[in-house]
Amino acid sequence: MASNTQEEFQLSQKHEDILGKRALLLQQMEAHYEQQKAKKKQQCLMSQAAKERNAQILKDLQNAEKNIQTRQLLHPDIINLETHYWASVEQRLPEWEQYLLGKGQPPVNETGRLLRQQRQKARHQDPSSAQCNGKPPRPKPR
Repeated sequence: MASNTQEEFQLSQKHEDILGKRALLLQQMEAHYEQQKAKKKQQCLMSQAAKERNAQILKDLQNAEKNIQTRQLLHPDIINLETHYWASVEQRLPEWEQYLLGKGQPPVNETGRLLRQQRQKARHQDPSSAQCNGKPPRPKPR
């Protein structure tokens, strides 16, 4: 009989352990369920806010499109000048690319070199020139 009592006691302890683990799992499941519920509520709020932002952006785009359609067109000469300007910028971009990236000197065409040489000659010929030292000329005595 002692063995039956001991077996019953061990079974009772296992039963208590199982019930304790079950209660713990139930608590964890409830906590997880509450977290999921809160997360779903937050996602719903974020979704609603995104829908409102998207609606506002769509409205702004429609207004911008309407403004563009009703805007007066530029004069053809201005459009022509603008087109030529951007074409020249695109044409010169490869020459200036290294300078604009901070990796080289600015490109100088022949007229720029000639002007620079003329300025240097003028400075060497007239050392008292105001351009040489960067100061304005002195007033003439009266």
